[in-house]
Amino acid sequence: MSGNTFGKNFTVTTFGESHGLALGAIIDGCPPGIELSEADLQIDLDRRKPGTSRYTTQRREADEVKILSGVFEGKTTGTAIGLLIENTDQRSKDYSNIAKTFRPAHADYAYTQKYGFR
Repeated sequence: MSGNTFGKNFTVTTFGESHGLALGAIIDGCPPGIELSEADLQIDLDRRKPGTSRYTTQRREADEVKILSGVFEGKTTGTAIGLLIENTDQRSKDYSNIAKTFRPAHADYAYTQKYGFR
């Protein structure tokens, strides 16, 4: 697999699946002393929040980011920043009727061809 880590001196590693318990990221290489809060990140999450337009899923997920590490009293510490977004309304069973169908505009087919499973 190509992996979920991007960058060299400043790296971002993502984890989780859209129908799993949570999504998250580890950001490494951020210098200490930069002001950072959950509210700073939440602005961008709210821009793509589910249920806000007819083009996104209509599930009402909170999509609230939690900073787990790397920030103390509103400033980065220079250690890896851990972020977590819990999937509060994930319902994999909602997709059981299309579980074996390749969906348009998704990577289902390419992923299956490349890795041999879905």
